Amino acid sequence: MDPANRPKILNNKIFLYLTEFFAGMSVMAVELGASRLLAPYFSSSQIVWTIIIGTIMIAMALGNIYGGRSADRHPDPARLYARILLAAVWIGAIPVVGKYIVLGISAVLVFSVSSNFLIVAAFVACMVIFVFPLFLLGTVTPSLAKYTVGSLQESGKMVGNLGAFNTVGSIIGTFLPTFVTIPSVGTSATFLIFSGVLLALGIVYFVSAGAWKRILPGALCFLVCCGAGSRNSFAFWEEDLAYEGESVYNYLQVKESGRSVILSTNVLFGVQSIYMKNQGLTGMYYDYAMAAPLMVEGKEPAQCRVLVLGMGTGTYATQCRKYFGSMEVEGVEIDDRITALAREYFYLPEDVEVTTYDGRAFLNAVDEKYDVIMVDAYQDITIPFQMSSVEFFTLAREHLAENGVMVVNMNMRGGGQGSINQYLADTIASVFGQVYTVEVGASTNRELFASDNKDMLSVLEEGRQKLQDGDLYAMMERVAGSLVRYEPGELILTDDKAPVELLGIQVIDEIIKDEVAFYKEIYQREGLEGLLRMF
Repeated sequence: MDPANRPKILNNKIFLYLTEFFAGMSVMAVELGASRLLAPYFSSSQIVWTIIIGTIMIAMALGNIYGGRSADRHPDPARLYARILLAAVWIGAIPVVGKYIVLGISAVLVFSVSSNFLIVAAFVACMVIFVFPLFLLGTVTPSLAKYTVGSLQESGKMVGNLGAFNTVGSIIGTFLPTFVTIPSVGTSATFLIFSGVLLALGIVYFVSAGAWKRILPGALCFLVCCGAGSRNSFAFWEEDLAYEGESVYNYLQVKESGRSVILSTNVLFGVQSIYMKNQGLTGMYYDYAMAAPLMVEGKEPAQCRVLVLGMGTGTYATQCRKYFGSMEVEGVEIDDRITALAREYFYLPEDVEVTTYDGRAFLNAVDEKYDVIMVDAYQDITIPFQMSSVEFFTLAREHLAENGVMVVNMNMRGGGQGSINQYLADTIASVFGQVYTVEVGASTNRELFASDNKDMLSVLEEGRQKLQDGDLYAMMERVAGSLVRYEPGELILTDDKAPVELLGIQVIDEIIKDEVAFYKEIYQREGLEGLLRMF
């Protein structure tokens, strides 16, 4: 473009720097928003983060290449700002259609992918939803370099300034969604906010160029997205949720029925906490873990001091209090929003202290001893690596009182050779002298009990005979009759090497295969028509 004919606003390098700044900010905001959009469906594991970062880097690299070539062939700033407008509209549409695309891709792939389903589905979803707008934003830097560099003498300075503004924008775009917009207004509004920022850049350019009609389609689409994206439920098929929101760490959903109140931190991966309105047993792994206080020799259960690492909404603490009296229970929960929900919806007693902290960091910070330590730190498809290693379980043993018992909820049964549960059990068995496991009926959970007291089973039997509650007595009879002594192997997880995400995905693949085998058979025999008849 002839410099004499280009819009006056481009003569002001501050506007060009601001374009670079807000483009960099929006890229990082979209990346963080991508993690929150995908997490309720595919988990927030390191593997999903790797997919997000990798696909975004692909998009940016391709955008850089295309942007540079396009700027050389067609040095018209209107092309760049048209791309920014298009990126803004696409990003604004993500809250409206993104979740449907995710579930649609998952529904197709679940019938065609036999292994690594989460990896493939997350990658395809990322490519479809996020690559195109970030490809467009990737064209910003080389295009602006073309418009700002007036001579070779100042090229280094101009390109350096552009890079600096992009980097500063990226820094702010990293912190702002995580600590401000997502916790306060949610993921959908975050996409819309940064979509609006990009839209504003395009509007300023085209209005200054006298081409305001070019902004009307984009502005109209943005307004539609703002209206349609206001219903930002991730589980859009659910009705009458008691609560749905987001914290710094999690997507949170509370569902209430006549029988129970349930917390889920993931759309697709089950129940994280439950409160039974009749105050009875849950029928879940919490009931099996009630055996731990009965295994402590020399103390009545009511005298035990219990620590729950991964408190959630306090299901285990509430049950211990109900069945064993006013025993001392405290918890550690990294997400303070979950603790707030525990007080509001799950009737966690106010005198049960909950510390907002990472479980391992908590053990490093205190010198207290506990009779029972429950480790219930599973998140999504796996356990945090720092709470799966031999170093962590050694730390837990050091915080157990004499004859103390550690109980670990292993979220996915997966008991085959080389499974995540074998790794965890081998690791724990390398630290504790006595390790027993029990399968949780009608679920994929397994409970593991560990102690250095060789008489823990006979202590359980004695404690069980003293129980007055019939339901708890029957449950402890089932647990006692199903406990299996674990024979340790050599699959040890350490702080240096703990591939828990990959191990967790292997189990998810097994579960998915089992769950969809029936529908796959119908699909292979009767095709899509047969599946539709089923539903």
